[in-house]
Amino acid sequence: MTDQTAIAATVTGRVQGVGYRYSVQGVAGRLGLTGWVRNTPDGSVETWAQGRGPVLEEFVAFLHQGPRAARVDSVDVRPVTPDASLGGFVIRS
Repeated sequence: MTDQTAIAATVTGRVQGVGYRYSVQGVAGRLGLTGWVRNTPDGSVETWAQGRGPVLEEFVAFLHQGPRAARVDSVDVRPVTPDASLGGFVIRS
């Protein structure tokens, strides 16, 4: 796990009801990341992901873009401690 880094991110804009979480899950799976993504009551999306640094950079780049129907206004990314108990990348409710 020493080569793993982790981030938590909050994404604002038109990111709910446009397939954003499903797109994030797909990209994370393709990149081999572990973690989760969920909608929040304020209309933003939160995500937590861990993997190798360069792969996380690609993931964060996607967070800024999102799927075609989304409009991303901001992405707040924070480093967090990796969680060895996570497996896969899931959508949380």
